[in-house]
Amino acid sequence: MISEDRQLTHDVPLIATIVAGLGLAFLFGLVAHRFRLPMLAGYLLAGVVIGPFTPGYVANQELAAELAELGVILLMFGVGLQFSVKELMAVRRIAIPGALGQIAVATLAGLAVGWLSGWGIGAGLIFGLSLSVASTVVLLSALQNRQIVKTRRGSIAVGWLIVEDLVMVVSLVLIPPLAGVLGGTVAPITDEAVQAARLGLGPIAGTLLVTVVKLAAFVALMMIVGRKLIPAVLHYVATTGNRELFRLAVLATALGVAFGSAYLFGVSFALGAFFAGMVMAESTLASQAMRETLPLRDAFAVLFFVSVGMLFDPQVLVDAPLALLATVVVILLVKSAAAFGIVRAFGYDRRVALTIAASLAQIGEFSFILIVMGQQLDIVPIEARDLVVAGAMISILLNPLMFHLSDRFSARFAPGTEDPATSEPEDD
Repeated sequence: MISEDRQLTHDVPLIATIVAGLGLAFLFGLVAHRFRLPMLAGYLLAGVVIGPFTPGYVANQELAAELAELGVILLMFGVGLQFSVKELMAVRRIAIPGALGQIAVATLAGLAVGWLSGWGIGAGLIFGLSLSVASTVVLLSALQNRQIVKTRRGSIAVGWLIVEDLVMVVSLVLIPPLAGVLGGTVAPITDEAVQAARLGLGPIAGTLLVTVVKLAAFVALMMIVGRKLIPAVLHYVATTGNRELFRLAVLATALGVAFGSAYLFGVSFALGAFFAGMVMAESTLASQAMRETLPLRDAFAVLFFVSVGMLFDPQVLVDAPLALLATVVVILLVKSAAAFGIVRAFGYDRRVALTIAASLAQIGEFSFILIVMGQQLDIVPIEARDLVVAGAMISILLNPLMFHLSDRFSARFAPGTEDPATSEPEDD
C-alpha cells in the first residue's frame, strides 16, 4: 500500500506538490491564526516540513519552483495594482528619504554580517538588501488589525513600503547583468553587448547598457501603448457584463505581459507583472480587477511561501547560530532603530516613529526573491539563503510583539502630551 502511494506521487508530481503544499499550509496557517500569528509563518513552516531537509514526504522542488514563479508574478502584479503615485506623493518628504536611508543602513549592516561570515562584498550586498525590505503582506495585515491603514501613521508606513518595493524592483533588474562584478556567475555576453564593447565599452558595461536599453524600451512600450491599450481592453470586456470573461482578461494580461516582457525584452517576470499591475491601476476598474483575481493570487502566493520554506535547511540553526542571531538583530533592531531615528529627525512625533519602526521589523516576499536570485547566480552562499529564510520566520513570529511594545510606548505619547516642536508635520 505504501509503495502504491509513493508510486502515485511520482505519477502525478504536480498534483501531489500542490495538494501537499496547500494542505499543510492550511493546517499550519490555522495554527498560526489560532495563536494570533501571521499566517505567513505557517506557510513557511509547511514548506520546511515537505522540503528535502526534513524527514518524510519531499515535494518536487522543480515543480514547486515553477509554481512559486507564478506566485511571484501574481504577487508583483498585486503590488503594481495597489501602487498609488498619489499616496506616495502625499508622504514623499518622509517616505522617500526615510526608506532610502533605512535601506542603506540595513544593507551596510548586512554587509558587515557577510564580511564577518567570510563572504565576498557582492554576497554581503545582496544579503543586506534582502534584510532591508519589509513584507507587504505582513505590514498591511498588522496595520489593518490595528485599524490604522488610513491614519497618518499608516499612510507613511505604506508610502515607505512603496519606495522599498521600487528599490527592490530596480535591484532585480540590475543584479543579473552585474552578477560577474558581484562575484557570481558571469552573464553570457550577447551580440548586442559585443557591439557595444566595440564602441569603447567593456563587456560588463556593454551588457549593462543592453539591459538598460531593453528596460527603457519595455517601459516606454508599457507607458505609451500599454497605458492606453490595457485599460481600453478591460473596459470593453467589462461592458459584456461577464465576470468570468473579465477575470480571464485580467489574468491573461498579468501573465501575458510578464511572459512577454521576459521573452522579448529580457526583463524578469516580476518586473513585467509589476508594470502590468501599475498600468492597470490607472483604470477605474482596478478595484474590480483586484477583487476578481485575489483568490487565485492568494493561492499561488501561498505556494510561493511554501516553496521558500522548502529551501530552508534547519541545520543552519546549529552550524551558524551567531550569524543567525546577527541576522535577527539587523531585522528587528537595526532596521527599527534606523527608521525610528529618521522619522524623529524629520520632526514627526514618537507615536509615528514607533509605528514605522514596528512596521519594518520583519522581512518577506522581496527578501526571498532577491536572495534566491543571488543564490542561483552563485553570488551568495546557500548559508545566506538559509539565514534569510530563518530570519524571516523569526521576525514574522516576533512582529506582533514589536507592535505590542510599540502600542504600549505609544500610549504614553497620546495627543497633547507630545512636545509641539516635534509634533507631526504636514506634507504638501
